[in-house]
Amino acid sequence: MIRLLAFLLLTACSGGMPYFRDQPATRVAVNGSVFDVRVRNELAEAVRINPQYAPRLGPIRDRAALAMAQVSGCPLLDVLGDAAVTVGVLGCDKELGEKLIFGALLRRPYECVDYGYYEDYGYQAFECSPY
Repeated sequence: MIRLLAFLLLTACSGGMPYFRDQPATRVAVNGSVFDVRVRNELAEAVRINPQYAPRLGPIRDRAALAMAQVSGCPLLDVLGDAAVTVGVLGCDKELGEKLIFGALLRRPYECVDYGYYEDYGYQAFECSPY
């Protein structure tokens, strides 16, 4: 009984917000943070699923933005949330969105290298760094 309760509590943690609940999650790793990313209409959600000691929102926010951009194919106009769950506003107007993502949101341009899909862990891994 206790194991069942623990399992249900753990699965509820990565379930996402109600707005995204019916959307399939794409698991992505960016610079050591692993996210379940869901996209619906003009919004994306990144739920951090790996444990990290006392993460601050600053670095997690940038990693979540990069994860949401990789999954959606759109630059992000804004990211709100905390170190566990973030929601991003997608800017699929490439000309306008790219200027905003590299100017206001991430403060500097990033380049991401795709390291492929890790079958054992079930996610795509990216290593991103400013250029």
